[in-house]
Amino acid sequence: MEKERIGFIGLGIMGKRMAANLLAAGYPLVVRSSRDETRQFFASRKAAVVQTPEDVARLCDIIITMLPDSPEVKEVVFGTKGIFGAVRSGQVYIDMSSIDPASAKEAAEKLAEKGVSMLDAPVSGGQEKAENGTLSIMVGGDREVFERCLPIFSAMGRQITYIGGSGAGQIAKLANQVIVAVNIAVVAESMCLGKKAGVDPRRIFEAISGGLAGSQCMTDKAPRMFNGDYTPGGKLVFHVKDFKNVLKAGSEFDASLPLTSLVMEMMEELLKDGFSDIDHGGIAKWYEKKNHVSLISE
Repeated sequence: MEKERIGFIGLGIMGKRMAANLLAAGYPLVVRSSRDETRQFFASRKAAVVQTPEDVARLCDIIITMLPDSPEVKEVVFGTKGIFGAVRSGQVYIDMSSIDPASAKEAAEKLAEKGVSMLDAPVSGGQEKAENGTLSIMVGGDREVFERCLPIFSAMGRQITYIGGSGAGQIAKLANQVIVAVNIAVVAESMCLGKKAGVDPRRIFEAISGGLAGSQCMTDKAPRMFNGDYTPGGKLVFHVKDFKNVLKAGSEFDASLPLTSLVMEMMEELLKDGFSDIDHGGIAKWYEKKNHVSLISE
């Protein structure tokens, strides 16, 4: 059976690799990018390159976006020459960006008026898993539409989970971001305690990482703290963006989020100190500054 033609908008660090995996899986691809290098990359791999989101919608069965936040998604969907001007009944729009759940539900409702189904399908895993096609993908929307698009998700991810109705994927992603950032913060806090007490944090890490205190965050981020390596897998500035959406959702649903609020203050202070583009594991820098220590092994 002939594969559906996919349009992809948002070809940054993550999106470029996700789109390349769709090409590798044999999907006909249409892309729109403002970067010459990116356009050339996909044109050389036989993807169609167009000028506007509207052009993407006109040519494709499935439209995917991977954009920074809600305003960018709204612009691509509903702005001048956005996809809304060209979509038709039977198409599917998949937003794989991390945005606020209310914006996802609003977009789904408006697109439904034109007979277009929408899935909100944010991802977790960072650049490496985007490249390897092993992302975790959490999906909200209609279950039948999810089943239709499951082969597409399988070309980009390994753990693909249907969460529930429209907006549910975004709620799951926000929960993920809370757990990740708070976990990173407590790892940094505990390692600074060891350093202040004159105990090698690496030894503490070796002793506890295999027990109940162990986590994927500790395994991935503690060695970065010990090496001072904050090359971004997930940029701190984007985690701050996600936390703004977490706190917005918390207000909407009357959920008390004290740990989220505290870690948000730490991250915002780091942004003011000029660390917006470091890995989110760089939350450790906040603790180093407050404790006047360095976690880098000597």
